[in-house]
Amino acid sequence: MRASIDLQFPVPTDAVVRLVNDVEFIRLKAEHVGSRVVQVDVTPGPDGSFTSSVRRTIASDQIPPQVRSFVGNELEIRQTEAWAEPMDGPQGQRHGTVSVEITGAPVRLTGSILLVPTADGSRMTYTGEVKSPIPIFGASIEAAATEAIRSALTQEAAYATVWLAGQEPS
Repeated sequence: MRASIDLQFPVPTDAVVRLVNDVEFIRLKAEHVGSRVVQVDVTPGPDGSFTSSVRRTIASDQIPPQVRSFVGNELEIRQTEAWAEPMDGPQGQRHGTVSVEITGAPVRLTGSILLVPTADGSRMTYTGEVKSPIPIFGASIEAAATEAIRSALTQEAAYATVWLAGQEPS
């Protein structure tokens, strides 16, 4: 299932880049949406690129009831974002890749991320494919996973706006 998720931020792209590089923020935004964080890592590259990884667990009540018996009460989510160095072109534009694996559940998101400046701040767009190999329930798993990912990212972006209001100089 194809997914595209737009998130708006009321700050310039450089502030968003600092945010998605911040280990404390990554941990807090995951906890804000109901996750128990196991591990967070941010690895900077020499050219302004970076990779962030978070392992977290969530209750399995967010997936369709017909597959809960296969996965137990808790799911481990591994999300990795690899951001490239700053791009030539529009000031502040950045791109990266994203991978979200749900251990114990047959679903995975792979795709790209684009961060661009807007008149009101920044827009981050996640675009990718949510796949499940389960023949009978695959489509319902993909749809549920897509909505869960969309909801989590939207809640995280809302939390980011609150975080930025308290962190950024006026």
